[in-house]
Amino acid sequence: MAWIKTLGKKLHGYGVLVMFQHTIFSFSFGLVSLLLASQGAFHWRKIALLLVGLLAARTGANAINRVIDAKIDKANPRTATRQIPQGKMSQKEALWFAIFCFVVTVVVAALLGPVTLALSPIALLFMVGYSYTKRFTALCHLVLGFTCAMAPAGAWIAITNSFSWTALFLAGANMFWVAGFDIIYGSQDVEFDRSYGIHSIPAAVGVKNGLLIARLFHAIAFVCLVIVGLVTPQFGFLYFGGLLIIGILLIVEHAVVRPDHLAHAEIASYNVNEVVSLVFLVAGVLDVFI
Repeated sequence: MAWIKTLGKKLHGYGVLVMFQHTIFSFSFGLVSLLLASQGAFHWRKIALLLVGLLAARTGANAINRVIDAKIDKANPRTATRQIPQGKMSQKEALWFAIFCFVVTVVVAALLGPVTLALSPIALLFMVGYSYTKRFTALCHLVLGFTCAMAPAGAWIAITNSFSWTALFLAGANMFWVAGFDIIYGSQDVEFDRSYGIHSIPAAVGVKNGLLIARLFHAIAFVCLVIVGLVTPQFGFLYFGGLLIIGILLIVEHAVVRPDHLAHAEIASYNVNEVVSLVFLVAGVLDVFI
Protein backbone atom coordinates (compact mmCIF):
# COMPACT_ATOMS: atom_id res chain seq x y z
CA MET A 1 0.00 0.00 0.00
CA ALA A 2 1.11 3.55 -0.75
CA TRP A 3 0.65 4.77 2.81
CA ILE A 4 2.89 2.02 4.14
CA LYS A 5 5.62 3.01 1.71
CA THR A 6 5.21 6.68 2.68
CA LEU A 7 5.34 5.82 6.38
CA GLY A 8 8.44 3.72 5.82
CA LYS A 9 10.19 6.61 4.07
CA LYS A 10 9.20 8.99 6.84
CA LEU A 11 10.49 6.68 9.57
CA HIS A 12 13.69 6.18 7.60
CA GLY A 13 14.06 9.94 7.36
CA TYR A 14 13.69 10.33 11.12
CA GLY A 15 16.20 7.52 11.64
CA VAL A 16 18.75 9.31 9.45
CA LEU A 17 18.01 12.62 11.20
CA VAL A 18 18.89 11.27 14.65
CA MET A 19 21.49 8.71 13.49
CA PHE A 20 19.37 5.94 15.01
CA GLN A 21 22.20 3.40 14.94
CA HIS A 22 24.02 5.48 17.55
CA THR A 23 21.27 4.86 20.09
CA ILE A 24 23.38 1.93 21.22
CA PHE A 25 25.88 4.35 22.85
CA SER A 26 23.66 5.01 25.89
CA PHE A 27 21.27 2.11 25.44
CA SER A 28 23.92 -0.50 26.28
CA PHE A 29 24.89 1.23 29.53
CA GLY A 30 21.26 1.86 30.45
CA LEU A 31 20.24 -1.77 29.91
CA VAL A 32 23.21 -3.22 31.81
CA SER A 33 22.56 -0.80 34.69
CA LEU A 34 18.90 -1.80 34.70
CA LEU A 35 19.69 -5.52 34.89
CA LEU A 36 22.25 -5.06 37.65
CA ALA A 37 19.86 -2.91 39.68
CA SER A 38 17.15 -5.57 39.33
CA GLN A 39 19.39 -8.22 40.99
CA GLY A 40 17.46 -11.08 39.45
CA ALA A 41 14.04 -9.77 40.51
CA PHE A 42 13.11 -8.60 37.04
CA HIS A 43 10.45 -5.91 36.92
CA TRP A 44 9.28 -6.52 33.37
CA ARG A 45 6.95 -3.51 33.32
CA LYS A 46 9.77 -1.21 34.42
CA ILE A 47 12.15 -2.81 31.97
CA ALA A 48 9.76 -2.22 29.07
CA LEU A 49 9.11 1.36 30.16
CA LEU A 50 12.80 2.11 30.59
CA LEU A 51 13.64 0.81 27.14
CA VAL A 52 10.96 3.02 25.61
CA GLY A 53 12.11 5.97 27.72
CA LEU A 54 15.78 5.57 26.80
CA LEU A 55 14.93 5.33 23.10
CA ALA A 56 12.62 8.35 23.21
CA ALA A 57 15.06 10.48 25.22
CA ARG A 58 18.05 9.81 23.00
CA THR A 59 16.01 10.28 19.81
CA GLY A 60 14.51 13.54 21.04
CA ALA A 61 17.93 14.85 22.10
CA ASN A 62 19.43 14.21 18.67
CA ALA A 63 16.43 15.68 16.86
CA ILE A 64 16.50 18.91 18.87
CA ASN A 65 20.27 19.08 18.33
CA ARG A 66 19.69 19.10 14.57
CA VAL A 67 17.19 21.95 14.98
CA ILE A 68 19.43 24.03 17.25
CA ASP A 69 22.51 23.47 15.10
CA ALA A 70 20.79 23.90 11.70
CA LYS A 71 22.55 27.19 10.92
CA ILE A 72 25.96 25.84 11.98
CA ASP A 73 25.44 22.62 10.02
CA LYS A 74 24.59 24.60 6.89
CA ALA A 75 27.74 26.72 7.20
CA ASN A 76 30.03 23.74 7.79
CA PRO A 77 30.92 21.98 4.48
CA ARG A 78 31.21 18.64 6.28
CA THR A 79 27.65 18.79 7.65
CA ALA A 80 25.96 20.86 4.93
CA THR A 81 24.54 17.67 3.37
CA ARG A 82 22.41 16.86 6.41
CA GLN A 83 18.64 16.85 5.95
CA ILE A 84 17.70 20.23 7.41
CA PRO A 85 20.46 22.22 5.62
CA GLN A 86 19.50 20.47 2.40
CA GLY A 87 15.81 21.25 2.86
CA LYS A 88 14.84 17.57 2.95
CA MET A 89 13.21 18.12 6.34
CA SER A 90 12.03 21.37 7.86
CA GLN A 91 13.19 22.62 11.24
CA LYS A 92 9.53 22.77 12.29
CA GLU A 93 8.97 19.09 11.53
CA ALA A 94 12.16 18.07 13.34
CA LEU A 95 11.14 20.23 16.30
CA TRP A 96 7.71 18.62 16.58
CA PHE A 97 9.34 15.19 16.33
CA ALA A 98 11.68 16.12 19.20
CA ILE A 99 8.76 17.43 21.28
CA PHE A 100 6.87 14.18 20.72
CA CYS A 101 9.88 12.17 21.90
CA PHE A 102 10.28 14.34 24.99
CA VAL A 103 6.59 13.97 25.85
CA VAL A 104 7.02 10.19 25.67
CA THR A 105 10.09 10.50 27.92
CA VAL A 106 8.17 12.42 30.59
CA VAL A 107 5.18 10.07 30.42
CA VAL A 108 7.51 7.11 30.92
CA ALA A 109 9.19 8.89 33.84
CA ALA A 110 5.77 9.46 35.43
CA LEU A 111 4.81 5.81 35.00
CA LEU A 112 8.09 4.69 36.59
CA GLY A 113 7.41 6.64 39.76
CA PRO A 114 7.57 10.01 41.50
CA VAL A 115 11.37 10.05 41.81
CA THR A 116 12.02 9.63 38.09
CA LEU A 117 9.24 12.10 37.29
CA ALA A 118 10.81 14.68 39.61
CA LEU A 119 14.19 14.19 37.94
CA SER A 120 12.86 14.31 34.37
CA PRO A 121 13.04 18.14 34.04
CA ILE A 122 16.77 17.99 34.83
CA ALA A 123 17.25 15.33 32.17
CA LEU A 124 15.30 17.38 29.63
CA LEU A 125 17.35 20.47 30.49
CA PHE A 126 20.58 18.67 29.63
CA MET A 127 19.15 16.97 26.54
CA VAL A 128 18.18 20.35 25.12
CA GLY A 129 20.92 22.47 26.67
CA TYR A 130 23.99 20.46 25.67
CA SER A 131 23.59 21.62 22.06
CA TYR A 132 24.16 25.22 23.16
CA THR A 133 27.32 24.59 25.21
CA LYS A 134 29.62 24.52 22.17
CA ARG A 135 28.77 28.19 21.77
CA PHE A 136 30.57 29.18 24.97
CA THR A 137 32.74 26.38 26.41
CA ALA A 138 35.25 23.80 25.21
CA LEU A 139 33.89 21.48 27.92
CA CYS A 140 30.89 20.74 25.69
CA HIS A 141 32.22 17.20 25.18
CA LEU A 142 31.90 16.49 28.89
CA VAL A 143 28.40 17.97 28.98
CA LEU A 144 27.41 15.62 26.17
CA GLY A 145 29.01 12.74 28.06
CA PHE A 146 27.16 13.68 31.25
CA THR A 147 23.89 13.83 29.32
CA CYS A 148 24.46 10.31 27.97
CA ALA A 149 25.50 9.10 31.44
CA MET A 150 22.03 9.91 32.74
CA ALA A 151 20.89 6.70 31.00
CA PRO A 152 22.62 4.22 33.39
CA ALA A 153 22.07 6.55 36.36
CA GLY A 154 18.37 6.96 35.57
CA ALA A 155 17.88 3.25 34.97
CA TRP A 156 19.38 2.43 38.36
CA ILE A 157 17.24 5.02 40.14
CA ALA A 158 14.09 3.83 38.35
CA ILE A 159 14.57 0.30 39.67
CA THR A 160 15.89 1.00 43.19
CA ASN A 161 14.80 4.59 43.97
CA SER A 162 18.38 5.06 45.17
CA PHE A 163 21.95 5.38 43.88
CA SER A 164 25.09 3.27 44.35
CA TRP A 165 28.79 3.05 43.61
CA THR A 166 28.07 0.66 40.74
CA ALA A 167 25.71 3.18 39.14
CA LEU A 168 28.22 5.98 39.72
CA PHE A 169 31.07 4.19 37.97
CA LEU A 170 28.79 3.01 35.14
CA ALA A 171 27.75 6.61 34.62
CA GLY A 172 31.36 7.77 34.85
CA ALA A 173 32.45 5.23 32.25
CA ASN A 174 29.63 6.29 29.92
CA MET A 175 30.46 9.98 30.41
CA PHE A 176 34.21 9.84 29.74
CA TRP A 177 33.85 7.30 26.94
CA VAL A 178 31.37 9.50 25.02
CA ALA A 179 33.37 12.67 25.74
CA GLY A 180 36.52 10.98 24.45
CA PHE A 181 35.17 9.90 21.11
CA ASP A 182 33.30 13.20 20.70
CA ILE A 183 36.69 14.95 20.91
CA ILE A 184 37.97 12.68 18.13
CA TYR A 185 34.89 13.51 16.05
CA GLY A 186 35.30 17.23 16.73
CA SER A 187 38.92 17.15 15.56
CA GLN A 188 37.61 17.16 11.99
CA ASP A 189 36.16 20.66 12.39
CA VAL A 190 38.94 22.59 14.12
CA GLU A 191 39.44 25.20 11.40
CA PHE A 192 35.72 25.72 10.90
CA ASP A 193 35.06 25.89 14.64
CA ARG A 194 37.73 28.55 15.16
CA SER A 195 36.49 30.65 12.26
CA TYR A 196 32.84 30.34 13.28
CA GLY A 197 33.33 30.86 17.02
CA ILE A 198 32.47 27.28 18.01
CA HIS A 199 34.18 25.96 21.13
CA SER A 200 35.72 22.50 21.43
CA ILE A 201 38.75 20.97 23.09
CA PRO A 202 40.60 20.42 19.76
CA ALA A 203 39.85 24.02 18.74
CA ALA A 204 41.09 25.29 22.10
CA VAL A 205 44.28 23.27 22.55
CA GLY A 206 44.99 21.91 19.07
CA VAL A 207 44.29 18.54 17.50
CA LYS A 208 47.39 16.85 18.94
CA ASN A 209 46.60 17.82 22.52
CA GLY A 210 42.91 17.18 21.95
CA LEU A 211 43.61 13.59 20.91
CA LEU A 212 45.80 13.14 24.00
CA ILE A 213 42.91 14.34 26.17
CA ALA A 214 40.60 11.91 24.37
CA ARG A 215 43.02 9.10 25.26
CA LEU A 216 43.00 10.23 28.89
CA PHE A 217 39.21 10.27 28.96
CA HIS A 218 39.06 6.76 27.51
CA ALA A 219 41.61 5.54 30.04
CA ILE A 220 39.40 6.94 32.81
CA ALA A 221 36.34 5.28 31.25
CA PHE A 222 38.15 1.93 31.09
CA VAL A 223 39.24 2.18 34.74
CA CYS A 224 35.62 2.90 35.69
CA LEU A 225 34.50 -0.23 33.84
CA VAL A 226 37.15 -2.30 35.64
CA ILE A 227 35.92 -0.95 38.99
CA VAL A 228 32.34 -1.83 38.04
CA GLY A 229 33.47 -5.41 37.43
CA LEU A 230 35.30 -5.56 40.75
CA VAL A 231 32.41 -4.23 42.85
CA THR A 232 29.64 -6.15 41.07
CA PRO A 233 29.11 -9.76 42.22
CA GLN A 234 27.15 -10.63 39.06
CA PHE A 235 30.18 -9.98 36.86
CA GLY A 236 32.88 -12.55 36.22
CA PHE A 237 35.06 -13.85 33.40
CA LEU A 238 32.57 -13.01 30.63
CA TYR A 239 32.47 -9.35 31.63
CA PHE A 240 36.23 -9.07 31.97
CA GLY A 241 36.66 -10.92 28.68
CA GLY A 242 34.47 -8.25 27.13
CA LEU A 243 36.61 -5.55 28.75
CA LEU A 244 39.69 -7.07 27.15
CA ILE A 245 38.06 -6.76 23.73
CA ILE A 246 36.93 -3.21 24.54
CA GLY A 247 40.47 -2.27 25.57
CA ILE A 248 41.82 -3.55 22.25
CA LEU A 249 39.12 -1.65 20.33
CA LEU A 250 39.96 1.58 22.13
CA ILE A 251 43.64 1.14 21.30
CA VAL A 252 42.72 0.58 17.65
CA GLU A 253 40.44 3.62 17.74
CA HIS A 254 43.27 5.89 18.79
CA ALA A 255 45.80 4.22 16.50
CA VAL A 256 43.86 5.07 13.33
CA VAL A 257 43.68 8.81 14.03
CA ARG A 258 46.65 11.16 14.12
CA PRO A 259 46.87 14.96 14.13
CA ASP A 260 48.09 14.87 10.52
CA HIS A 261 45.72 12.11 9.40
CA LEU A 262 42.04 12.48 10.37
CA ALA A 263 40.57 10.63 7.40
CA HIS A 264 39.38 7.85 9.71
CA ALA A 265 38.12 10.12 12.51
CA GLU A 266 34.47 9.32 11.87
CA ILE A 267 35.16 5.58 11.72
CA ALA A 268 37.14 5.81 14.97
CA SER A 269 34.59 7.94 16.80
CA TYR A 270 31.40 6.24 15.63
CA ASN A 271 31.86 2.85 13.95
CA VAL A 272 34.45 1.47 16.36
CA ASN A 273 32.43 2.65 19.35
CA GLU A 274 29.26 1.03 18.03
CA VAL A 275 31.20 -2.24 18.33
CA VAL A 276 32.41 -1.23 21.81
CA SER A 277 28.78 -0.69 22.83
CA LEU A 278 27.70 -4.08 21.50
CA VAL A 279 30.58 -5.89 23.20
CA PHE A 280 29.78 -4.18 26.52
CA LEU A 281 26.08 -5.00 26.13
CA VAL A 282 26.60 -8.66 25.23
CA ALA A 283 29.28 -9.27 27.87
CA GLY A 284 27.30 -7.50 30.57
CA VAL A 285 23.96 -9.15 29.81
CA LEU A 286 25.43 -12.64 29.45
CA ASP A 287 27.31 -12.38 32.75
CA VAL A 288 24.13 -11.28 34.54
CA PHE A 289 22.12 -14.22 33.22
CA ILE A 290 24.75 -16.98 33.25
